[in-house]
Amino acid sequence: MASHPQSENTQPDGDNKKDPGWKHCYLKNPNDTNSVTCRFCGFTSNGGIFRAKQHIAGNSKNVRKCKECPQSVRDELLNYMNEKKKQTLRACGGMKQDFCFLDIDEDEDDEEDVQPSKKRSLTSIHETGTGSGSGSGSGSVKGPMDLFITKKKTKGGKLRQTNINDACDKELRDRTVQKIARFMYQAAISFNAAHLDSFKEMIEAIGQYGPNLKPPSYHELRVPLLQKEIAYTNELLKENRDECEKYGCSIMSDGWTDRKHRTLINFLVNSPKGTMFLESVDASAHVKTGTLLFELLDRFVERVGEKNVVQVITDNGSNYVLAGKLLQAKRPNLFWTPCVAHCIDLMLEDIGKIEVVRKTISRAITLVGYIYNHGGVLHMMREFTGNKELARHGVTCFATTFLTLQSLHKRQKALKRMFISTQWIESKWSNDIKGKKANDTVFKPSFWNNVTYTLKVMCPLVMVLRIADNETRPAMGYIYEAMDRAKETILKSFDNDREKCKKVLEFIDARWDNQLHHPLHAARYYLNPYFYYHNPKVETDAEVTNGLFACIQRLIPIHGVRDKIIMEELPVYKNSESLFGNEFAIRARNNKDQPMAPDMCFFCKKLNS
Repeated sequence: MASHPQSENTQPDGDNKKDPGWKHCYLKNPNDTNSVTCRFCGFTSNGGIFRAKQHIAGNSKNVRKCKECPQSVRDELLNYMNEKKKQTLRACGGMKQDFCFLDIDEDEDDEEDVQPSKKRSLTSIHETGTGSGSGSGSGSVKGPMDLFITKKKTKGGKLRQTNINDACDKELRDRTVQKIARFMYQAAISFNAAHLDSFKEMIEAIGQYGPNLKPPSYHELRVPLLQKEIAYTNELLKENRDECEKYGCSIMSDGWTDRKHRTLINFLVNSPKGTMFLESVDASAHVKTGTLLFELLDRFVERVGEKNVVQVITDNGSNYVLAGKLLQAKRPNLFWTPCVAHCIDLMLEDIGKIEVVRKTISRAITLVGYIYNHGGVLHMMREFTGNKELARHGVTCFATTFLTLQSLHKRQKALKRMFISTQWIESKWSNDIKGKKANDTVFKPSFWNNVTYTLKVMCPLVMVLRIADNETRPAMGYIYEAMDRAKETILKSFDNDREKCKKVLEFIDARWDNQLHHPLHAARYYLNPYFYYHNPKVETDAEVTNGLFACIQRLIPIHGVRDKIIMEELPVYKNSESLFGNEFAIRARNNKDQPMAPDMCFFCKKLNS
């Protein structure tokens, strides 16, 4: 036997001394029988002699392995622990089959542990059965085991474990959920976590395990469990990857700046299966030039596989435009596509530079800012508007501006009533310089006329922005038509007088022709049954058909496949044959519940009335 280092130590008295593990361990503190120290390496484990034996034998992931222990000692303890486990299973007999919730594991052989009172005796379970109230009568008294086993049996005749809803009485449930809530409060976990399926699955799994569940340790959460979850997530994403290989995908980049002023870009892959996150890159050095951005985008195309990529979507900055052109030159079978939401936001920004629009937005911001910067005025405004707000937030800066102007227009009468009320006149703010300026703005007819003008030119574009930025269904097949309808709506708002909105239409056309008008949008519009079968002009629209053929030519490198698409598959779609002529397909294409801006939105009609 190997010699042990000399140290003053103690061992427990009584039967616990029979465990052979005590020959190689000792207690530093006689009063703390839970902390046991290894004689070989001096490591102190928490969990009694059983955990210390696992440390020496090195047969468990729950505690680190002793590196100083001789192999002969390790073999001796392993044999002893295996024999004890066999004895325990023999003593249990067929109980494990009858009680599906009872899991005999390695910890049950620690009957000589220094804390035996915390374990449930298998013999006592066997003797009590289902508890004192396990009789078949409905009026039987509920025993202690009734919390863990129902009186109902499965089809196989076995007792089943109760779930957390029908096993615990109201008092026990109240106590349990209060502890769950306390954990969430102390950890500052959002209440929305209760809506997650994983939260409900966790609670159900805990209830199925039953009492004496050992919670995961810090190390388990940080390393092994995290690695298992990563493997599980990768398995889930396999379906997305298969979908990308089958139907193609889009690589999307989303740039943002953190608090350290680093430029970070999130890369995502979108397929019919959904959106999958790839990686977040610190691109502070890359965004300065288009060449470096091209190298970064090209790297992700290579990672996903060029044959699987239909388009790469980025912002519309000049550096991204250069990167997109370089990428298309190197990769001839994919498209670079500018972000639609960013393009529309740039249109709104251009319109915001028109003098009348710029002054109107400036005055509106000043008015709203004055009201919200003075608590008394804000309280007064809410009284007159019925607790309605003036400031509203949208997905982009100019969408927020539009929503605020829209809210101002709706509350026009309420604001006028407020500024002529005795409450305002007798307040200290009515004599304030900024208060007088706000009062003048509210009663200035030209201001409200300009608000109406601004809303007329911005509203249709904001409706298109909502289509592009929705997260419920793909918007590619609706952008082409939505932009056409937006321009028509603006013209109708001014009685088809193009001179009144000439600058606005010029700004829209400039962005549409140079950035947003794309073969993919035209092809997707052509292949949208909702538009194709209701508009016979689509077939003869040269701009649309040219976009379709440009997509076929670029995305399909094999000539034979191109010919098959044009000669065999397109006629089936055009003539509504095969599945396209199916009753369900016809009903679906006639569905008017589409993410499509109407000819004139309700608010625009109200402005024109």
